[in-house]
Amino acid sequence: MAIKKFVVGSFYDEQVLFPAVKAVRKSGYKIHDVYTPFPIHGLDTAMGLRDTSLHTAGFIYGITGTSVAFSFITWAFTTDWPLNVGGKPFFSLPAWIPIMFELTVLFAAVGMVLTFCYLCQLAPFVKKDHFNLRATDDTFVMAIEVTDRTNVAEAQSFLTSLGAQDVVLTEKETGWWIGRYDKRQQLLSTDPQTAL
Repeated sequence: MAIKKFVVGSFYDEQVLFPAVKAVRKSGYKIHDVYTPFPIHGLDTAMGLRDTSLHTAGFIYGITGTSVAFSFITWAFTTDWPLNVGGKPFFSLPAWIPIMFELTVLFAAVGMVLTFCYLCQLAPFVKKDHFNLRATDDTFVMAIEVTDRTNVAEAQSFLTSLGAQDVVLTEKETGWWIGRYDKRQQLLSTDPQTAL
């Protein structure tokens, strides 16, 4: 598991957070992520995040669903079990359109949900470290990743000067892991390799 160090600043007002994100990016610090209790319009642009490709994935999943439906119905009604229904031809495409449409929607919807969960690292039994539990309530949290070139004291004072109320240096697991938070915290506190 990859445990990394972060300088974490907590903001209590989005009007303070927004210019702080721009200033941190401009100063060359690596923003790991910004956690907010509600969506903030334009924050993704301020963080320099590119547009999502989820819509492209949805199109691919939809085309896959259409292809699967068309292929299976064609095989079933023309080769495996051809039926003469009211004199219609075996290859009766207009009658298949509703089923093809439904499979298109099903594949696109399920595929996009699973892709979203994978990209956001959401799944049953998966545990994630929280930088600040109040980020789901009333606090805006910015986590700056500590690299080899990061001066921690300067980063902390810089965040404080930008309006952060609480600035802490912490170690967090950023990937997926399965387990309990209390056992993970014990491991972090007893392992000399991870001590600050």
